[in-house]
Amino acid sequence: MKYIGAHVSAAGGVENAPLNAHEIGATAFAFFTKNQRQWSSPPLDQRSIDLFKERCRQFLYTPAQILPHDSYLINLGHPETDGLLKSRAAFTDELHRCEQLGLDRLNFHPGGTLGGIDEESCLFRVAESINRGLDKTRGVCAVIENTAGQGTNLGHTFEQLAYIIDRVEDKSRVGVCIDTCHALVAGYDISTPAGAKRMLDRFDAVVGINYLRGFHLNDAKKGVGSRVDRHADIGQGTIGFASLRQILKDVRLDNLPFILETPDTSLWPETIRLLKGLAA
Repeated sequence: MKYIGAHVSAAGGVENAPLNAHEIGATAFAFFTKNQRQWSSPPLDQRSIDLFKERCRQFLYTPAQILPHDSYLINLGHPETDGLLKSRAAFTDELHRCEQLGLDRLNFHPGGTLGGIDEESCLFRVAESINRGLDKTRGVCAVIENTAGQGTNLGHTFEQLAYIIDRVEDKSRVGVCIDTCHALVAGYDISTPAGAKRMLDRFDAVVGINYLRGFHLNDAKKGVGSRVDRHADIGQGTIGFASLRQILKDVRLDNLPFILETPDTSLWPETIRLLKGLAA
């Protein structure tokens, strides 16, 4: 079984995320635990925590169906000390928020060199940052998202993801989220069902399917290897339904959350219904 949903709004409090997911017929959801464009936010209050957990129980959302995302500001491989320390503190805070909410995973972008450090040193810093965050929290898996490779961002090859994972001390608390748009524009041609299968087989060979903790299901506005991160609505880009069906039918991916991050949110209820059919 595949859990299918979208990245929903948590405006007004995290307790509104499961409600918003239920209203679009989602069996999975993602959300931001705080303002994703600010370094700091007020701590979660106990009322919001309790109501979030209550609504998850009410609408039958378990931690395995929820994939929270951290702030876009965080760069765990930042080349400068101040930026690195700030990112590490914010990342640890995000892990702690997930811990408070009873969640077992946190999705994040690994970071980039910003032109100030070589790639291997940046990847090493990312792994070191993950270790520091995991040491200060309990029970939450750090889920690295593959990137499009735009600019100086790293994590766009499976080898880079494997390099980071190899250096994380607690392998039980690190995983990967594959974004289909990012995979295609980074150079993995998943524009055909055969290509989608090759991508998953390659991931299994380099990283290991056992490390998968979720998917972002996005079509892509740009082509293979373009390194341009522009999401398209499902069926309106360069990936298409047939390839996504191939991914959704793969039994190796059972019991994972599949999250839409597509631009037209009004299409989400119908798209979720359609994707459920493709996965059935």
